[in-house]
Amino acid sequence: MAKITLLDGGMGQELLHRTGDTPTPLWATQVMVDHPGLVQEIHADYFAAGATIATTNTYALLRDRLVKAGIADQEGPLRATALAETKAARDEHGSGRIAGAIGPLGASYQPDIFPDHATGVAEYAPVVAALAPHVDLILFETVASVAHAKAALEAALGCGKPVWLAVTVDDEDGSLLRSGEPVSEIAKLSGADALLANCSAPEAMAAAIDELLPSGLPVGAFANAFTQITKEFLTDSPTVDALHPRDDITPERYADFAMDWVNRGATIIGGCCETGPAHIAAVAERLRAAGHEIV
Repeated sequence: MAKITLLDGGMGQELLHRTGDTPTPLWATQVMVDHPGLVQEIHADYFAAGATIATTNTYALLRDRLVKAGIADQEGPLRATALAETKAARDEHGSGRIAGAIGPLGASYQPDIFPDHATGVAEYAPVVAALAPHVDLILFETVASVAHAKAALEAALGCGKPVWLAVTVDDEDGSLLRSGEPVSEIAKLSGADALLANCSAPEAMAAAIDELLPSGLPVGAFANAFTQITKEFLTDSPTVDALHPRDDITPERYADFAMDWVNRGATIIGGCCETGPAHIAAVAERLRAAGHEIV
């Protein structure tokens, strides 16, 4: 039996579901401003469900997005709020690690608008520097191309914390990144301490895991439960109301997928958009029933 790290589930969608607010391009950042304390509540629910890692609500807290929204001066205070609410939930729970989340520059799922390498490194490096002293690991999420991965890993060099890289893959062919490049190219890169696949269809994760395992690093997956990434979402300043949840990804069904990933060799499991505490609780229950140790 294996030792399995259990990540939390989605944060942005969970915030929106609980508030009923209309989505904005700032996603979970705006919800955090309007509803202080709710991020901590959701972190606490994930810990209670069995998660051993809390992912900070900093995915979209990037300067390019804040400049576009006219609130670049709020970057520091917003990050401090996100970190404080994560730490408070962890401390109240009494255990657990904190992953500092960093999303894509530009927009999610759009590798064609990711900046050139030098710009990518320059944009990411101060974000890593700001998060690293306050977290247990750095988690780059929804990495859609090899160029994106290289910029992220270079920006994190020497940060003093483990760096986990999570790639988003083609929903129909998990052996390919959303850029169309082979996931196997990610397994050849150096600088990461773990490689994962995230924010893609659960059905695509098995192939992605198979392509990442030859790296020899810990491998994992955390899938979304969207029907598809729509054309309406792949626009400038998208909002999540262009995306629609699947009604077939129940907690039990998600746990079925997660156990397949574990059987393939994944040791880091969690959930992404449209998964919630019930999904993580179902995965935890199945892992324990199979004799795995959640660490």
